[in-house]
Amino acid sequence: HAAQGAEEGRYMGHSGSKLAYTVMDVPPWYLCILLGIQHFLTALGSLIAIPLILSKELCLQHDLLTQSHLISTIFFVSGICTLLQVLFGVRLPIIQGGTFAFLTPTLAMLSLPKWKCPAWTQNATLVNVSSPEFIEVWQTRMRELQGAIIVASCFQIFVGFSGLIGFLMRFIGPLTIAPTITLVALPLFDSAGDEAGQHWGIAFMTISFIVLFSQYLKDVPVPLPSYQGGKKCHLSPVYLFQIFPVLMGLSLSWLLCYVLTVTNVLPADPTAYGHLARTDTRGDVLSQAPWFRLPYPGQWGVPTVSLAGIFGILAGVISSMVESVGDYYACARLAGAPPPPKHAISRGIGVEGIGCLLAGAWGTGNGTTSYSENVGALGITKVGSRMVIIAGACAMLLSGISGKVGAMLASIPTPVIGGMFLVMFGVITAVGISNLQYTDMNSSRNIFIFGFSVFAGLTVPNWANKNTTLLETGIIQLDQVIQVLLTTGMFVGGLLGFILDNTIPGTQEERGLLAWKHSHEGEADISQLISKVYDLPFGIGTKYCTVSWFRYLPTCPKRLPGSKRMDELKTGDASLLLLCPVSPPLYLFGLVTAW
Repeated sequence: HAAQGAEEGRYMGHSGSKLAYTVMDVPPWYLCILLGIQHFLTALGSLIAIPLILSKELCLQHDLLTQSHLISTIFFVSGICTLLQVLFGVRLPIIQGGTFAFLTPTLAMLSLPKWKCPAWTQNATLVNVSSPEFIEVWQTRMRELQGAIIVASCFQIFVGFSGLIGFLMRFIGPLTIAPTITLVALPLFDSAGDEAGQHWGIAFMTISFIVLFSQYLKDVPVPLPSYQGGKKCHLSPVYLFQIFPVLMGLSLSWLLCYVLTVTNVLPADPTAYGHLARTDTRGDVLSQAPWFRLPYPGQWGVPTVSLAGIFGILAGVISSMVESVGDYYACARLAGAPPPPKHAISRGIGVEGIGCLLAGAWGTGNGTTSYSENVGALGITKVGSRMVIIAGACAMLLSGISGKVGAMLASIPTPVIGGMFLVMFGVITAVGISNLQYTDMNSSRNIFIFGFSVFAGLTVPNWANKNTTLLETGIIQLDQVIQVLLTTGMFVGGLLGFILDNTIPGTQEERGLLAWKHSHEGEADISQLISKVYDLPFGIGTKYCTVSWFRYLPTCPKRLPGSKRMDELKTGDASLLLLCPVSPPLYLFGLVTAW
C-alpha cells in the first residue's frame, strides 16, 4: 500500500502541487460553473468559424437566420458529445466540437458541378429566404453532407470499438500527420482572404488585438475581485489575456465597427468597399431569432448518401482520429492523470465516432473531435477536473437551445471574421508542421517526404479543379469520387506522406517513431490508479456487468476485479448488460443503422 501510494503520488500528488484540482477532484459548484463557461468560450472561435465557412458553400450567405440555427445546432451537439466523451468515452476532461479536418473534403464535395450554388442565390436582392425554392436549394446540400458524415462515422465507430486504432498507429507517424494537418488549413487561404478583404483595416485591427492579447500580454495578470472560504473579498491576479484572446479581440473589433457604423464613417452604399464592416448590414436577425429553439435529428430532412461524399469525409475522419489520440495523452498529462490505457483510447475514438454520427443526424454540417485549445486551457487554469468540463458541456447545451445566442454570433461583421480566420488558420498550419519536431529534419529523406507531400497536396487539387473534364470516366458516381478525393488536399498530401514514409528506407529514430512513441508513454503502469481514472461511472464494469469475458473486448481493461461468470450473474445483473463498457455505443449504433 505504501508503494502504491508513492506511485499514485507521482501522478496525483505531485501534479496536485501544480494543479488546483486533478481529474477526479470536484471543485466548488461556483468554480465549476465559471471554469466550465471559460472552456466553452475557449472553444467558441472554432465552433462559430465552421458554420460561417460552410454557409457560403451551402448557398446561405444571405440567410443569416439559418446561419444562426447552424451555430446553435453545433453548440447543442458539441455539448452532447462532450458529455458522452467525459462520462463513457476516454473519461478525461476534454471538450468535443466541430473539426476543421472535415471542412476541406466538405468544400471539395460541395464544389462538384451538381452542388454548386445557383447564380441567383449569390444576389441578395433575388433571394427570398422563406421561399420553398431557396429552402430546398440549401437543404438538399445539407442532407447530402449529413449522409456522408453519418456513413463515414460508422468507420470511426468500428475502428474505435474493434481496437484497430492501436494497429493503425503503428504505421502512422509524424511524416504522415504533419502534411495532413498542414493541408487542413492551407487550402482555406482563399476563404480567409475573401472575408478579410471586405475591409482590410478592420481585419488587421482584429488580428492586432488577438496577437496583442495572446502573445504580448499573455503573462500580464489582471487583478480581479475574488472570494475564498476563510478570506475576505480580495484582489486575485487572473491571466485574462491568455485565457480569452480571441473572444476579447472579436469583441473589441465588433464594438469599434458599431461605433464606426453609428458615426457613418463606414459607407452605407452596399456597393462601396467596406460596407460589410457595418454592424447593420446583417439585418434584424437578432430580432427574428426565437428565444427558445430545440435542435433535433433530421431537422433539415432525411439525409441522402453518395459515394463521393463518403470517401472524402473518410479522409477527415482518419486525420481527426490521429489528432485525438495525441490530445488524449496531452490531456492526461495536464490533468494529473496517468497515460490513458489502450482500452480507454479505443473507447474514446469509438465515442467520437458516435459523436460524428450524432452531428450528422442533427445536421451541423460537420463532425466532432477533441479540442486541442481546451487541452491547453487546462495547463493555464491548473484545473483538470472532469466536473468542470461537464459544466462546460451544460453551457453548450443551454447556448444551443437559446436562439438569440446563435443569432448574435451570426451578426459579427464579415471582415472581423476574416481577421479571426487569418490567425486561426495560421495556427492550425503551424500545429501541423510542429509534428516534425519528432523527426530528424537533417535527413534528406524526411525533407523530401514532407516537402513533396505538401506541395503535391496543393498542386493536384488546383489542377483537378481546373480540369474536371479530363477526369471523367463515363461513370458518374466514380467521377464524383475521383473529383472529391483529388480536390481534397489533406487526402492527397496525407496519402503520399503515408506511402512514402512506409516504403522509403529509414530508421525508426530517423522517421520520428521512437520520439513519437516515447512522448505518448507514461513512466509507470499503475493498474489501481488507471482503474480509478478510466473506469466507467456508476459502477459499470466493477460492481455491475463484471462478466469475465469482457476483458477480451478491446474497450475493456484486461483485468476486471471481482469478475463473474455469466452463469453466476443475478437476474438484476442481466438487465444491466446494455450498460456494460462496450454495449451502449454498439447498441446505439445498431439502432441507428437499423433505422
